[in-house]
Amino acid sequence: MAAAVAMALAAPAAALAQDAIDLTTLDRDMVGEPAKVLVLGSVHLREAPDDFDPAVLDGLLDRLAAFDPQIITIEALSGEECDFVSRYPEIYGDDYCASTEVARAATGLDIPAAIARVDDVLADWPERPTPAQRRELASLFLAAGDRASAYVQWLRLPEAERHAGDGLDDSLVALLRDISTRRNESYLIGARLAARLGLERVHPVDNHTGDNLDIAEDDVPAFARALREAWDAGRARFDMREEEEHALLRAGDLLPLYRFVNDPGHLRKLAEINVHATMGADSPGDYPRIWVGGWEVRNLRMVANIRKTFHDDPDARVLSIVGASHKPWFDDWLGQLQGVEIVDALEVLGPPTP
Repeated sequence: MAAAVAMALAAPAAALAQDAIDLTTLDRDMVGEPAKVLVLGSVHLREAPDDFDPAVLDGLLDRLAAFDPQIITIEALSGEECDFVSRYPEIYGDDYCASTEVARAATGLDIPAAIARVDDVLADWPERPTPAQRRELASLFLAAGDRASAYVQWLRLPEAERHAGDGLDDSLVALLRDISTRRNESYLIGARLAARLGLERVHPVDNHTGDNLDIAEDDVPAFARALREAWDAGRARFDMREEEEHALLRAGDLLPLYRFVNDPGHLRKLAEINVHATMGADSPGDYPRIWVGGWEVRNLRMVANIRKTFHDDPDARVLSIVGASHKPWFDDWLGQLQGVEIVDALEVLGPPTP
């Protein structure tokens, strides 16, 4: 009798397994080449020492330039999202994004109007734009809340043309010069590479609306403590690798560091700490599991934003620069999309130096 019941319960599960549709095979007869997506797991360069020299990234930029991406995405919030959350200050607060008021004063455009103007300008962008056109586009990107793309235009200007005029007033020039000093991978890798390759912009794809968790103010300390304890419990074997990462960050060439943080073994340990240890943590309020839900929503929305950048360019070469802890999710979920081939980051970055 017990055996019969067990067989009856197992039968629906077996049928479900047989009926499951493998969506990853639906593009098997696709016409044309797949899009090739390289996810570069990055350290956050704000953690670099104060005497950081951007030249230590030159070897990495050389490797990425050889991949020749046509689209570059970065872990930054878009103007669209910033405009959206500004309409809900009670939910997201009033400091979710950097202010665009200085750019609005210079251009007369709020974020939606500036985004529309950027689209119009790029739709009719000449093959050889003048410095005045680049200065104007830089000002529009700043008004649109896209500082990294504004910096691309600034870098594409000859040194002598990096001055006020054509929408860029002195305050915006000062902002762009300040950006040039920031230790940020969106600028030092994404924008610099885009300018080097002759691209006009990068694409911000970050999202925090999904991980904006509804935690009561009185519960925030307990929430933070539960997460910290979960992560601490899972990172004992990771401390040595983190020390090696910090040492590589202070080297004269960061290409070995990027090989290190994009190594599957390193990424597996990051995923274990972020999610496996967190899901297994015992917390009265289920806080660690709640955090994982927000983490997954954030990654899903970022992946969707990346897909949007090339949905009308199905054979594009795409470079996505993101914090290394996101890379396993990006590789897995982007790899399930139709007509998308994930590029092995270590193949692009090359073998370690003997």
